[in-house]
Amino acid sequence: MQRTIFDTPFVTIVGRLWARIFFGILGWNVEGTLPDAPKYVMIAAPHTTNWDLPIMLACGFLMRAKMFWMTKDSVFRWPFGGFLKWLGGIPIDRRQANGVVGQCVEMFAKHDQLVLAVPPEGTRKKVRAWKTGFYHIAVGAKVPIALGYLDYGRRRGGVNRLFYPTGDYAVDIVEIRAFYANITPKYPDLTTVDTPPDSE
Repeated sequence: MQRTIFDTPFVTIVGRLWARIFFGILGWNVEGTLPDAPKYVMIAAPHTTNWDLPIMLACGFLMRAKMFWMTKDSVFRWPFGGFLKWLGGIPIDRRQANGVVGQCVEMFAKHDQLVLAVPPEGTRKKVRAWKTGFYHIAVGAKVPIALGYLDYGRRRGGVNRLFYPTGDYAVDIVEIRAFYANITPKYPDLTTVDTPPDSE
């Protein structure tokens, strides 16, 4: 797996210091513990602002997690591509025949340890429903789903627990979304409207 900011000892120490100062200024804290599992998909929700990434990275430092996150490959153009990969970014080519889910499932198969953060909204804009990609990645890779969150109402970020998908999205999404019903995004008016299955 590509080396990231979390693999460099000195940078990791500095990163934890930065995260404490950053959270101290913002008035944020982390809560919960990392799941005791080598591989899982982590829901990164809600996602309504660019602030979500630095706050998520700060949570990663303070929880001592090595997280990867995916986004479209066009974002990784020079001169920022290398830096974004170092931050844990993974470019996804939506033009490939196996699609986003297939690429991520292959990624899990190739590694003994992998934490992949996926924002189910897929965008900071208001959407009709969560995209199902995060769920199908977990099912395809046979890994659990971690309920990660950033609660701007309480200024807390962390991981609630692991959810083991049954393969029945319509049933499982009700339980998953029930947890996020009490999580406040930075911009509540951009919160997903409802829960019906959407496309990848």
